[in-house]
Amino acid sequence: MAPGALPTLVEAVRAAGLEVVDVAGATAACIMAAVTAELDDVPGAAVVSRASGVTAIADGAAHATRDRAPLIVVSDDAADGGLLEPVTKASLALDAASASHWTAHAVQLAMAPPRGAVHLGAGAAVMTAPTIPVATSCRRPPLPPAPAETLDELARVIAGAARPVLVTGLGVDADDAKWVRALAESLPAPVLATPKGKGALPDPHPLALGLLAAGHPILARADLLVALGVDGVEIPPGVWPGGVTTAHVARGAAGHEMYTATSSVVAEIGLVIEELAPRLKARAAADWDVAELDRVKRTLASPAVAGSGLARRRVVELAREATPAGTLAALDVPLAHAWQSVAPRELLIPNGVATAGFALPAALAAALARPGRRVLAVGAAAGLAAVASELGTAARLGMPIIAIALNQDGTSSWAAAARAAGVAPVACGDEATFRAALASAWSARGPAAIDAYVTR
Repeated sequence: MAPGALPTLVEAVRAAGLEVVDVAGATAACIMAAVTAELDDVPGAAVVSRASGVTAIADGAAHATRDRAPLIVVSDDAADGGLLEPVTKASLALDAASASHWTAHAVQLAMAPPRGAVHLGAGAAVMTAPTIPVATSCRRPPLPPAPAETLDELARVIAGAARPVLVTGLGVDADDAKWVRALAESLPAPVLATPKGKGALPDPHPLALGLLAAGHPILARADLLVALGVDGVEIPPGVWPGGVTTAHVARGAAGHEMYTATSSVVAEIGLVIEELAPRLKARAAADWDVAELDRVKRTLASPAVAGSGLARRRVVELAREATPAGTLAALDVPLAHAWQSVAPRELLIPNGVATAGFALPAALAAALARPGRRVLAVGAAAGLAAVASELGTAARLGMPIIAIALNQDGTSSWAAAARAAGVAPVACGDEATFRAALASAWSARGPAAIDAYVTR
């Protein structure tokens, strides 16, 4: 809930017994609601005031739409709609007579593929007027089973491949992960992941070969790519190799031009893989050399070159090494490869270019959604400085998150902003001092901040 946001609505929400989290900025409110939606598979809601500025609201809504997170943004000015249309699935002006209907419609629209932000605009008169309640479900309805002939065709395509590769995307959730592992091991086939698809197969698994990237050595050898829950928004131009047969399995149609699927199945991912098992039982094993895959994996995981300074990648690697299993990380820098994930959604990272400061509000949302789990926020110093006031939110809520700024330019903006929010950062410039700073931050009861001076 952004400051100054619709006090009448806030009071009504609290009276209904729902939790309201007050935050310092509108963009942070939208990011937190979007991350909550991503973690809990239900729409998040951000209530913001026009006084926050349309740009701040638009940045948060754009993040949700780009990340395929169902988000309802409620603002106190219906005129915002025209400005928010480019970054939302729809912008709806509410009146008292139909407010409940359109709110229920907004929830369903935000959850429909491709998921994204929906804006509801209303003036103060609408917020104080009575309306008739309308019931709606906030959960995603289960998809119908895939037709037998569609599954038969997918099985035929997979059985005909000598060197299949599985690619996991943002649509793979924790319930699907065990089926992804079973399919990878039974074929057997290496698994690549988009940044948001990390953890579908645990990164330490021998068949987990890292991130989908242009020039990945496994792609040059593959004769079939099976896209599991992959959305086109996750694939940068030129990454998906041309001329390689592709199968698409997801809860929504491909709907993009990054690849053309020879076989496409729109259904629950776990159920599709389960139905494939008897169809692939008699299939010959894939022609992957286990030793070759091991060499590739070890090459990709080669350590960063040692030096006197502190490399950005090493900050993330050291943080992962020093923290226990189950620790969550939010990143707004392209270092997903450096964080070892063993389950989906352990790494929170945006698609494409991050909204400035994403990591900090994302970490706040994760700490609220996963009580008892520790959360790290790792981001560029300038971006974290822009949202440093949310450290005050963390302190007020008693959340022991650790914000780590990657300070390449030696700027003092992050340290000054963090101190203004009541959290003094610890500075470090090499691996030894970073380890010590992280250990001290981990033992803190409230939020902690680190100013990591990193090399270019």
